Amino acid sequence: MMTGCGGGLHAEAAGGPAPHVPVLLAEICSALRAAEGGIFVDGTFGAGGYTRALLAAHPATRVVAIDRDPDAIARGATLEASFEGRLTLVPGRFSVLDQLAADAGAEAPDGVVLDIGVSSMQLDEPERGFSFRTDGPLDMRMERSGPSAADLVNEAPEAELATILYRYGEERRSRAIARGIIERRRRAPIRTTAELTELVARHVRAEPGFNPATRTFQALRIAVNDELGQLVEALHAAERALRPGGRLAVVTFHSLEDRIVKQFLQARTSRLPRGSRHMPSPDPAVPTFEPATRGPVVPGEAELARNPRSRSAKLRAAIRTAAPPLAPLADLAAAAGLPGSTRSGGAR
Repeated sequence: MMTGCGGGLHAEAAGGPAPHVPVLLAEICSALRAAEGGIFVDGTFGAGGYTRALLAAHPATRVVAIDRDPDAIARGATLEASFEGRLTLVPGRFSVLDQLAADAGAEAPDGVVLDIGVSSMQLDEPERGFSFRTDGPLDMRMERSGPSAADLVNEAPEAELATILYRYGEERRSRAIARGIIERRRRAPIRTTAELTELVARHVRAEPGFNPATRTFQALRIAVNDELGQLVEALHAAERALRPGGRLAVVTFHSLEDRIVKQFLQARTSRLPRGSRHMPSPDPAVPTFEPATRGPVVPGEAELARNPRSRSAKLRAAIRTAAPPLAPLADLAAAAGLPGSTRSGGAR
């Protein structure tokens, strides 16, 4: 039986209306069985959309909400106070959500939800430098600390820039853009989103309804924040944290993220032999998850009409078994790592 959020999709919980529309909200609540109550970890608090819905679904529910963006934590203070002990906001990265949840008194939670990528609020704030639509500093740092996108663009070697754009943005013109960046920065540093957008437009053919800088901005943002590496670590952290029967729900917005979640869950829901292929063990590894959805869940027509930003969203969910956590998937972590000479600080 499908179980949703108490009060329905557009319900406003205590603390007032959320400033943006959370994606696949009813589906998330159903996947987590929010109406049954419990202790949940929201690894990507953002504007609090999922947290609000989980708290509204059952009067005894408690949520530990994590965010690496200090602005999101500060904005959530009023919401935290309004729920009188049922909501705990924690600054930090979801890659260590098991540690953060345990420190907040939420060891072995009933559910974990992750909403991967940049938030609507970050995109809509020019001073954060995430968007090519408005001019602002070329920043893109979710934590407002460490190396920025401007540092990466103005300091990385040409080959590293090209690899980042191709791997994380799937940009076919990556080499031409990287070469153009090198030529431009010889004259003066690239400091603003408008400067970078204009440069990319010289090398990428415009398409109807698609800004030529889209893939470049996505790639730089992922590299600056180590988003794919953090996602891999977060999936393993959720595996360590969840109680047997606990539920994991992950929303992704592009193919790179979805591929990681899909591969992780495929590996963790299969009975794989222990040991190497040269010395296989007769004792197979017991799956740590069971599928909760058949393939990805995508928005319906009504949600797409109401919220166009949901068009690329995919939800995958799974149920934790009683098996002990397995060793991290090294191949998945390696595939998500930064290419070339990795830059520490803002990334890790």
